[in-house]
Amino acid sequence: MEKANWEKLIETLIKEGVLQTPAVLKAIRATPRSSFVPVGAQSYAASDTPVQIGFGQAVSEPRIVAVMNEALQLGLGCKVLEVGAGSGWHAATMAEIVASQEAPRSEWGHIYTVEVIHALAETARRNIMNAGYGDRITIVNGDGSKGYPAKAPYDRIVVTAAAPQIPKPLVDQLKSGGVMLIPVGSPFLFQHLIKLTKQSDGKIVEENLGAVSFVPLTGALGHKL
Repeated sequence: MEKANWEKLIETLIKEGVLQTPAVLKAIRATPRSSFVPVGAQSYAASDTPVQIGFGQAVSEPRIVAVMNEALQLGLGCKVLEVGAGSGWHAATMAEIVASQEAPRSEWGHIYTVEVIHALAETARRNIMNAGYGDRITIVNGDGSKGYPAKAPYDRIVVTAAAPQIPKPLVDQLKSGGVMLIPVGSPFLFQHLIKLTKQSDGKIVEENLGAVSFVPLTGALGHKL
């Protein structure tokens, strides 16, 4: 039943033009949220709504994850930094693209996802391992507002929490030609999803992709709540 509901949701997102490219569609189809939400929230796993995962955090609705993955222009071999691991689901959808099991391991990219809440990082790590993504996703417990310099630079950076402004360390850790997505704005109202592209000369081009609603980014360069 859950599989049928997931497929129904996917068909809706296709009809509405949210899912646009074969790679993103295939990735979302291959990663039902049921493996990444608490047992008590299973009835909401295939719904297009955020799902609470504890610690004041939520896993985003499939619609916004699809929008972000389309905007990131992910490809096989991309090295990705995700700020805010949550339940691990968004990272899994990206791993399906950058490290497709249909491609040789030598061509795989990797997802590094940083989660500031220790218990949530452990939950994400357990979900990732149980779902079979342990060789494609690395969970780091730390302050993602400062990025993850150990593996920089990155082809893509995606921030899954609302920042008061764009953290400079994240821009610095983005490769030339790279793309970053980050919600920017108040932690209590809607924010704007900003897409940044770093050109070959280092210039940053920004594009506003519209209003979104995310939990606040915490850490040294996040919101002071």
